[in-house]
Amino acid sequence: MSDRPHLLIVDDDERIRRLLGKFLTRNGFYATVARDAGHARRILGGLDFDLAVVDVMMPGEDGVSLCRWLTETRSLPTLLLTAKGETQDRIAGLEAGADDYLPKPFEPKELLLRINAILRRVPPAEPTTVQPKVLTLGPVRYDIGRGELWSGESLIRLTATESALMRIFARAPGAAISRAQLIDDLGRAGPDGEGAQDRAVDVQITRLRRKIESDPKNPRYLQTVRGAGYMLIPD
Repeated sequence: MSDRPHLLIVDDDERIRRLLGKFLTRNGFYATVARDAGHARRILGGLDFDLAVVDVMMPGEDGVSLCRWLTETRSLPTLLLTAKGETQDRIAGLEAGADDYLPKPFEPKELLLRINAILRRVPPAEPTTVQPKVLTLGPVRYDIGRGELWSGESLIRLTATESALMRIFARAPGAAISRAQLIDDLGRAGPDGEGAQDRAVDVQITRLRRKIESDPKNPRYLQTVRGAGYMLIPD
């Protein structure tokens, strides 16, 4: 990541686009704005970004759909801006791959804090000369040094939050890690109540299991430990 991360702002409100672009530029970022999902896709055809800030309610393709495409095809960390305050709407965004969400209206300083928190979770590139250690999870292997998940010769795409979870579990394989500890390590503490934070972690674990387990509903490697949290158990 460069000294000045490049952010993509996607919002159909011209005033918000302009204000966010100026605010983020003043706070040390490069900012490029897009008026809708189609415009964002065209921009992404020629530019690389470190993070996307995406409004959920847009004409045409909505922000949740764009977020899913960004995380699945680009592994681009994404923060959703939404006027929807219901828990199920936020969970839908997280299931689509969002690393965080921020309800409108919001304080610009809070947006800045959340952006920086996501960027801190993006794993840094490791030097190619480092000999990596590997955790074997059946047909899947996790390269600890590079922070990469592989199935055979295919790289499995991870969101920034999934990458952070794998690093947390890889530090202590075979040890149970509580939801509270995961929330603390991920830096996801926010204005929601404890129950909502627990559910958000559960959603991320479910999504990660789909990429690790042959039978996610009966996990072998990323197990739930009743009353204790979650545990990664490599071969």
